[in-house]
Amino acid sequence: MEIVGWILVIALFVVGIAGAVYPILPGVVAIYAAFFVYGFFFTFSHFGFWFWFIQTTILVVIFIADYAVSAWGVKKFGGSKASVWGSIIGLIFGPFVIPVAGLLAGPFLGAVAGEMIAGSDLNKSLKVGWGSLVGLFSGIVMKLFLQVLMIVLFFIWI
Repeated sequence: MEIVGWILVIALFVVGIAGAVYPILPGVVAIYAAFFVYGFFFTFSHFGFWFWFIQTTILVVIFIADYAVSAWGVKKFGGSKASVWGSIIGLIFGPFVIPVAGLLAGPFLGAVAGEMIAGSDLNKSLKVGWGSLVGLFSGIVMKLFLQVLMIVLFFIWI
């Protein structure tokens, strides 16, 4: 059972890191779930108040910042609320409509469409679309850093 426990923990860590790049995967939730899998298969005794406080704080920061950083990218490049929503909708549905390439095309096209619906010209809409990609990549870097930090802290704690 020990091997099964470690396989599940590592698999959840891999899904978590992949989720930082591919937003359809549960990402940070998978990493957080790995802590519970470890606890159920081995022991929760390694995890005290500070472990759970730090890990939960990182989880909440990632959830909030994930959308805030994407919206920041769109807003920084002059986007409207419509382009922010378009970018978020594109981020969610893009990978389903165009596998792999939809990860980039979805937020970009969503932001461009949203900005055009808001009444902007094509040049401004394309600039805002670029801003959605800047926000997306900034969010990915931030999530990767924080999620790797969560995993490192886990191994330090155990």
